[in-house]
Amino acid sequence: MTTRPEWAGVACHGLGVDSRARVIGRRVAVVLVVVAQLALVARGYRSDHKEFGFQMFPESSTWSAEVVRVTADGTRVPVSEPWFGYRWDELVTSRGLAHPSARHHADAGLDNQVAFLAAALDYVAGHTPRDRETRYLEATVTTWHNTDGPEVTVLRSRERRAAADGGPA
Repeated sequence: MTTRPEWAGVACHGLGVDSRARVIGRRVAVVLVVVAQLALVARGYRSDHKEFGFQMFPESSTWSAEVVRVTADGTRVPVSEPWFGYRWDELVTSRGLAHPSARHHADAGLDNQVAFLAAALDYVAGHTPRDRETRYLEATVTTWHNTDGPEVTVLRSRERRAAADGGPA
């Protein structure tokens, strides 16, 4: 009968080695965590709001927008004028959206800022029930990406039923 040396069953400085299943399980867990983090970073660069897409040196882009209410008869009324007891700067207060006609730095990127403005148009369209005139809100957005020339984009809110059929929005 052969005998094994005393140290043969003990590895890792006197600590017992875990079973093969535990070793493989730990490796799988590490790989899954790394893959999940990479997926979140990749999603951060694809999404409008870039929650996980931090950039050390963000773009130096700017934007401004002329936002109007378009009534059922086609009249275009700036949202800087109060309507039916509503004020744009009271309804939309975040991300520089309260005063969209001023030129703002797009601190989290142009896609992010334009997405917030599009969401704000829909929010205002859906949260102004006393307004029976407005068919939709429209923003003519001028963007300057880094040092490029200006680009103009037109955004529209969803169409409101109030102006179309005289019912609640």
